[in-house]
Amino acid sequence: MSTNYEIGAVVAGKVTGIQAYGAFVALDESTQGLVHISEITHGYVKDINDHLKVGDEVQVKVLSIDEAAGKIGLSIRATEEAPERTEAPANKAPKKRQAAVKTSTNTDSSEGFNTLKDKLQEWIEQSKREDLIKK
Repeated sequence: MSTNYEIGAVVAGKVTGIQAYGAFVALDESTQGLVHISEITHGYVKDINDHLKVGDEVQVKVLSIDEAAGKIGLSIRATEEAPERTEAPANKAPKKRQAAVKTSTNTDSSEGFNTLKDKLQEWIEQSKREDLIKK
């Protein structure tokens, strides 16, 4: 592997192979790197073959260099200006789901959940009963 390249450098390369996960790009006679499918272009890439073919000359940015593994990570997308984002029309905005909240209007019911405050008085009364005290 050649050490002539630095992370962040933009260099010319030639596509030498295409796989479903990315494209291999030769930077020189002895150095080759991979452009992952997510780094081909801005936006979604379903099929790399729609964007690149073997033999294409491309500009790539060096994203990572792993000397031990002999791998160089490249990006074509990083050399291109991102397209302007357009806002979705107001009537096409994603709908937010609202959680249904059930409220009870009957607060005097003795059934159901009792708060600690309600139970405390009951426990105090029980503790005063002599017939419940173990001897």
